[in-house]
Amino acid sequence: MAYDAVVLVSFGGPERPEDVMPFLQNVTRGRGVPPERLAEVAEHYQHFGGVSPINQQCRELLAAIREDFAAHGLDLPVYWGNRNWDPMLADTVARMRDDGVRHALAFVTSALGGYSSCRQYQDDIAAARAAVGPDAPLIDKIRQFWDHPGFVEPHVDAVRAALAQLDPAKRDSTRLVFTAHSIPNSMAATAGPHGGRYEAQLAEVARLVHAAAAPDLPWDLVWQSRSGPPHVPWLEPDVNDHLGTLAEAGTTGVVVSPIGFVSDHLEVVWDLDTEARQTARQLGLDFVRAATPGTDPRFVAMVRELVRERTEPDGVTLRRRLGDLPMWDTCPTVCCVPARRPVAPTPGRPGS
Repeated sequence: MAYDAVVLVSFGGPERPEDVMPFLQNVTRGRGVPPERLAEVAEHYQHFGGVSPINQQCRELLAAIREDFAAHGLDLPVYWGNRNWDPMLADTVARMRDDGVRHALAFVTSALGGYSSCRQYQDDIAAARAAVGPDAPLIDKIRQFWDHPGFVEPHVDAVRAALAQLDPAKRDSTRLVFTAHSIPNSMAATAGPHGGRYEAQLAEVARLVHAAAAPDLPWDLVWQSRSGPPHVPWLEPDVNDHLGTLAEAGTTGVVVSPIGFVSDHLEVVWDLDTEARQTARQLGLDFVRAATPGTDPRFVAMVRELVRERTEPDGVTLRRRLGDLPMWDTCPTVCCVPARRPVAPTPGRPGS
């Protein structure tokens, strides 16, 4: 197809202390997250001056993509819009329309399938286009890229670099711990057209990174950043609980690799660099957190490659992958239908 622009679509984050609570209310609207949990998460942001790193990371990625496109003759303007905070996606789509854009590709800062990591972004794009009106540009989301070399290889090198910071004499009691954002079990069960896609993709990333970075070490895939109401089951174990289990079993050191993320945003620098590191310290575990891709040149080049998959006549032949799971350019309509949210028990009601 003929495309005349690319839009970077991300989660968004506050950039001033007074932005924090409105931002969190945007993120959690309709999810039944208790006010006390919002207040707790707000404190995490205030620990960093009320500023999330994610918007600056998007600015840096945007600049790197534009530079890479120009260096390789890809003459497409690149825009940026967020799901939850300025620049809001609807405002960006309106600007694209005013600039004469008619048909764009969207690169989303999530490598994975699932409702929050894929379908919700597509819903956001549809809602932004509806808000702009009938003359809004068409926008097609680029495929999931969990097993693209440009995503996997930076994680591999980051794990190697992290391992180099641990005592090699203790390698026999060192373990790799791969993490990703926990999601409700019901959401995990409906990820992809046949369910389980989110977990399967992450397990494949973990296997690929492990095989290339440290095949002699044991590894685990665990979860972090749970944010939902306590009565809703989410994927477990939590990374902090898992560190306790490892310490009891004789592990002396861990490399924690956040393979579910593309940059070092707040859920990395707080949940891992702050909370998980503190847990490890209390347990006597040596702890190093591996970096995320960020603006690694391979990750930036991957964006260009993904665009060319969709814009070049022989795009399919340009496709690079390391894994074996099914992949498609356009998600089926049955993918990742959000599950009905459980209702919190009411005191006095049978079964509560």
